[in-house]
Amino acid sequence: MLRSPLLTRLWRFAPDFRHSRLALLIGVIASVLAAAADAGISLIFKPLLDHGFQQGKLALWAVPVAIIGLFTVRGLAGWASTYGLTLAAQNAVLNMRRRLFQHLVTANPRLFSTQSASTLTNAVVYETGNGAYWLMTSVNILVRDSLSVVFYILVLLGLNWKLTLFIALLFPVVGGLARIVSKRLQRLTKENQSATDDLAYIVEENVLAWRIVRLHGAAEPEKARFEERAGRLRRLQIKSEAAGAVMQPITQILAACALSAVIVMALLQGSTTPGTFVSFVSAMLMMIAPFKRVTDVMAPLTRGLVGLERGLGLIEGAPAEQGGAQRVARVRGDIRFEDVRLQYGGEEARPALDGVSLQVKAGETIAFVGPSGAGKSTLVNLLPRFLEPTAGRIAVDGVALADYALDDLRRQFALVSQDVVLFNASVAVNVALGDAVDPARVREALRRANLLDFVQGLPQGIDSPVGHNGSQLSGGQRQRLAIARALYKDAPVLILDEATSALDSESERAVQDALEALMQNRTTLIIAHRLSTIERADRVIVMAEGRVVEQGTHGDLLALGGLYARLHQIQFNAAAAPAAASAA
Repeated sequence: MLRSPLLTRLWRFAPDFRHSRLALLIGVIASVLAAAADAGISLIFKPLLDHGFQQGKLALWAVPVAIIGLFTVRGLAGWASTYGLTLAAQNAVLNMRRRLFQHLVTANPRLFSTQSASTLTNAVVYETGNGAYWLMTSVNILVRDSLSVVFYILVLLGLNWKLTLFIALLFPVVGGLARIVSKRLQRLTKENQSATDDLAYIVEENVLAWRIVRLHGAAEPEKARFEERAGRLRRLQIKSEAAGAVMQPITQILAACALSAVIVMALLQGSTTPGTFVSFVSAMLMMIAPFKRVTDVMAPLTRGLVGLERGLGLIEGAPAEQGGAQRVARVRGDIRFEDVRLQYGGEEARPALDGVSLQVKAGETIAFVGPSGAGKSTLVNLLPRFLEPTAGRIAVDGVALADYALDDLRRQFALVSQDVVLFNASVAVNVALGDAVDPARVREALRRANLLDFVQGLPQGIDSPVGHNGSQLSGGQRQRLAIARALYKDAPVLILDEATSALDSESERAVQDALEALMQNRTTLIIAHRLSTIERADRVIVMAEGRVVEQGTHGDLLALGGLYARLHQIQFNAAAAPAAASAA
């Protein structure tokens, strides 16, 4: 069956309303009753004027009964219509937000490299809610006021079909203008969304980097960036409002022309009774308001559709991650990289990883070192499939990563990064993240991370909130809480990316002892810039420009005199300089 472009766009959101069929039915039935009552009010004038002033021809009690009855039906039906459609709209918003958030937590990681946090937040929280509000407001108008116009036309046809046919000539003119306005509004609404994202991103950057902005005196340039984006958004919003409002004066002018013509033609005919004439004019005048609302509906309808379509585009444009069927409770921890390559951008870009081949035995502690940009973090991010290699193969216990079920694969890794992420929840929830909270295990993990004494001193102990991204904690405490999380998870493979970088010397020694005990009989991958922290690793892998250039024990690599030895000498000299200055 052929559908109009508008109906096709509306049909895309039908699944989100599947649990609101009753509310929609109530809203539509109530809209029909309200529209019929509206049209019925105009019919009261015909018997009232034709017979009401002639003694005995019209029962006086019937007049207030009819007026009060019709207004009561219209009022109650209008409320029921608004409530039913609002209930359906809010149910749909909830369903769509569920789908969007579910997609966010399962989407291919590429989504987060192509979309900013503010854009994704706008799509899930604001545009979905605003889009549904505008859409259902528009649908309410379309259903109720379109029915009102239909009932008014039936009344007009019954009163004088010749004059009604004359009025009908207005509809194609108004419809054509509405189509033109709709196309312009759709373009402006999309530009508005883009401008809103740009403005939100600037605010997000300045909120997150407020220390750097103030330290470098960058407030004025940032204000200039904000002013430019805010001005662009202002101009687009003014254009949108102007485009949406243009239908109102046009409709009113056309309605005034039609009314004038109808009055002239009715007077020329001379055969119409006063009651019929007043009822006809009343119905026509009362029809102008719903007709105007129907013609004005393109602005909110377009805004609603564009907002919801953006959320739907987020779902359709970024596919969910795909895992395999291989299930596993706990791996041994044998890892093999076979000619692994990873390249960002086009073929002309330098590869982040260039043919890395490496065998890691279960229980082995491997340290990755090298200059910044050597590919160390990129390599370990391939293991939980946060990144996908361009070429080559990675296997754990002889099974390719892509063959594992994603949940099972990621259950095998615990990660402690230099970029600690904490949630606005309790200490216990942050430690047991993704798992049931066992208070005894939480305390043991905190003890081994050298944090239990501090946590027990908090007002609510392990149930104390940590604030937004751990804002209630110091840098070292946040780092140790992340280490406690890894201890709690008890995964067979540990990834430590500068895990002790934010600790003072005393805490570092305590946590290092805990980590060394934890690393027993586990595969551990350590990324470290401070070479003193990896001297006891079973093997050191030295990387440069995406390739493995050296590997061996700490002592063997020092004796080799290559890149590792040079990096070690640079750090030794840097550490010795303050001590020498202090002694002097």
